[in-house]
Amino acid sequence: MKSIAVFCGSSLGANKIYEEAAFSVGQILARERLRVIYGGGKVGLMGVVADSVLAAGGEVVGVIPRALFKTEVVHAGLSDLRVVESMHERKKLMADLADAFLALPGGAGTLEEIFEQWTWSQLGIHKKPCGMLNVNNYFSPVRTMIDHTVAEGFTKPTFASMLAIEDDLEVLLDRFRNYRPSGRKWTEEAVEP
Repeated sequence: MKSIAVFCGSSLGANKIYEEAAFSVGQILARERLRVIYGGGKVGLMGVVADSVLAAGGEVVGVIPRALFKTEVVHAGLSDLRVVESMHERKKLMADLADAFLALPGGAGTLEEIFEQWTWSQLGIHKKPCGMLNVNNYFSPVRTMIDHTVAEGFTKPTFASMLAIEDDLEVLLDRFRNYRPSGRKWTEEAVEP
């Protein structure tokens, strides 16, 4: 694993713990020499992660749609900035550049991005690990909802386990490094990882 896409809020959130966690994540990813792929913004947790990685000597690639670039939320000090035409193009390029996908706390965009990658993994579009860092129990309700989809027969346990939710980044990174994809939905029998 050489690069990791990070999805997170364009706001700092209501609790300082989210900003502190984003800074710590950036430091750890830089120390681990993992190139960070993210949405290219200078605001919110996105900006905190990027600044932290850069301050620690790491590499950050931003991918931003032209419409957002024009609103001046773009981070001007990145290692590499890719300007694309649409959100769909942004997500595809980020997926192509990343070896794994990590969500930190955020809103609808963050959830949509990590769920899309988790879905793509189930469908066999890629074989890359996906996970959420459960800062301040932020993603605990998501874990409950996923367990509910399993209990109600909408998600196989093997597919639920393809989305790691951990309280500790080091544990999550270890899960990423040891990730073995399950079978693809609809095309072959899914096996337990």
